[in-house]
Amino acid sequence: MAKDLLLELGMEEIPARFIRQAMEQLKERTAKWLNDSRIEFEQVQAYAAPRRIAVLVGGVAEKQQDVQEEVKGPSKKIALDENGGWSKAALGFARSQGVDPEQFYFKELGGVEYIYANKSSIGTETFSALSDGLMQIITAMNFPKNMRWGGYEFKFVRPIRWIVSLFGDQVVPMEICGVRSGNVTRGHRFLGGETAIAQPSEYVERLREQFVIADVEERERLIVGQITALSEDKGWKIAVKDDLLEEVLFLVEYPTVLFGTFDPAFLHIPQEVLITSMREHQRYFPVLDDGGKLLPYFVTVRNGDAKSLDLVAKGNEKVLRARLSDAKFFYEEDQKLAIADALAKLDSIVFHEELGTIGDKVRRIRAIADRLAGMLHADEETARYVSRTADICKFDLVTQMVYEFPELQGVMGEDYARKAGEPEQVARAIFEHYQPRFAADGTPASLTGAIVSIGDKIDTIVGCFSLGMIPTGSQDPYALRRQAAGIVQIMLDRKMACLLSELFELALQVHEASGLLKRSADEVRKDLYDFFGLRVKNVLSDTVRYDVVDAVMAAGFDDIAQTVLRGQYLMQAVTGQSDFKTIVDSFNRVNNLAAKSTGAAEANPALFAHAAEKRLYEKAIDVRSRYKEALAAGDIGKALAELSSLKQPITEYFDHVMVMDENEAVRANRLATLAGIAADLQTFADFSKLVW
Repeated sequence: MAKDLLLELGMEEIPARFIRQAMEQLKERTAKWLNDSRIEFEQVQAYAAPRRIAVLVGGVAEKQQDVQEEVKGPSKKIALDENGGWSKAALGFARSQGVDPEQFYFKELGGVEYIYANKSSIGTETFSALSDGLMQIITAMNFPKNMRWGGYEFKFVRPIRWIVSLFGDQVVPMEICGVRSGNVTRGHRFLGGETAIAQPSEYVERLREQFVIADVEERERLIVGQITALSEDKGWKIAVKDDLLEEVLFLVEYPTVLFGTFDPAFLHIPQEVLITSMREHQRYFPVLDDGGKLLPYFVTVRNGDAKSLDLVAKGNEKVLRARLSDAKFFYEEDQKLAIADALAKLDSIVFHEELGTIGDKVRRIRAIADRLAGMLHADEETARYVSRTADICKFDLVTQMVYEFPELQGVMGEDYARKAGEPEQVARAIFEHYQPRFAADGTPASLTGAIVSIGDKIDTIVGCFSLGMIPTGSQDPYALRRQAAGIVQIMLDRKMACLLSELFELALQVHEASGLLKRSADEVRKDLYDFFGLRVKNVLSDTVRYDVVDAVMAAGFDDIAQTVLRGQYLMQAVTGQSDFKTIVDSFNRVNNLAAKSTGAAEANPALFAHAAEKRLYEKAIDVRSRYKEALAAGDIGKALAELSSLKQPITEYFDHVMVMDENEAVRANRLATLAGIAADLQTFADFSKLVW
């Protein structure tokens, strides 16, 4: 027969951000221990709430599986001593496997004889293994932060206050820090009480009776369902961010959604400020109209039932009023600070001890941005906006609002700059220069914002690389990967006529002029290419096959937009052009032979001995001209078509011409012809990397 197994760890309130990982970890460790212990089971269900994590395992066998297995020992040469008896190695093997040496027999494996034995193990009763097993599971768990309590050395995410461990109707005995296991769990801290669980299958229902919804998915459905119903009833758009929903989900055991109001007078403050204050301080969901404008309401989730919701709402309104009053004070005080005074304060804020202050960084951003604007041939007005934006892009870092809510940097800069009379293009670009802030974020809409954004990001990357601070593994304290990906995305979205190498040189020159390069420019440049290469490769991998990515990247990625287009057109040809494999075969044949060329000279038509040589040579020159024109015009499809038109003369050439002629001059001339064609092919892709 099979029984259900329940393990619940009851604790002080666990930080919401730790709970899901803890729940999944307990589930995985339990399943692994059962499998490793040869105990059959049907499924493992995990549960969690602010004061508990639990697993319910269904259909657990009452006895471990018996085992019959053949085990291999040392070779016969090592297993026997000089007298033909068992050596110490053989006797040690017998002890380790729990077998009698009389059970040994020899078998050949790979031409060598080894000793073997049949090892049998009779499964024990599951119940007898559970105490040690569950303790192993619990003590092996790890968390981002641990704590000790009382005089105990044991560490856990929070102090354990009760343990429920049941196998069927039997309590599995264990003790942790003076807490003994039993069959009694605790309900909601205020609405529920203790309740006994007779069988593991009763767990969810017994807790429900004590105002705890243990099933995480059910709790989420209740929250989302109640918010949706309120939204439909009031005609509101309730902004539910996934990260806030996840946090609220693990802050409540018995969710009840309610709403409250706040004074509409606060709406003169930018709504991003009000929304951030509600979300970050109070875990409230903001209410918007159909146009996305904030309304003077908020939605929250109570950890309790629906009794006296009006009183609960008033309490929340009182707390929120204090929060918004603080925001109002910060907002009004910040506007008394002149931009010039704010900029002066940046010179006292350290960006990095070896890279100077934020003020130093701003001056580097200005230098890089100005040069980039010139390189992109920005008009005079845009260049002026770029300079001003770069000068003041970080001034809001010293405001009280950004000090309170760092995530509002740029948001407040835009608002304060606009109120200070800065041009609209400059105010907006202050916000845009932080974009993209995260993976799904947009890129700057204006050229001004794009240029300053790139200047800011490449300054940080080059500065860190010059100090040898290159991200490894998961370590990336300055978010350099995100910033490099942002540069790549901006250059792609705006189809910037700027090469990565040119951008690197701009930043390296500025840092060198500032005396900040601690490594050679060549070393930093190489690391930058490798680092950005991975970012470009990631972009390509979103739309094209891995072998196409490798083929295109091998031809270089200095021009990001062209690289992506080469990948897309090559992918279309590989997957949609029936004869493209034969075209690639001809390209690869050219490349293979061209590799034998010394590259010392160009082909000499006077040495051609066959008409096919002349036809290929002339066609290659004609194609080269049109191919380069197509690339320069950004017509990548035409460029690939021009290269593909070489297939026929290449085929005829190999049908009639012996490239590796005995005459050294003829051979070298023919290889030179092929090397010239290969050089053109390799600027598009390394076709040998394509997989058919």
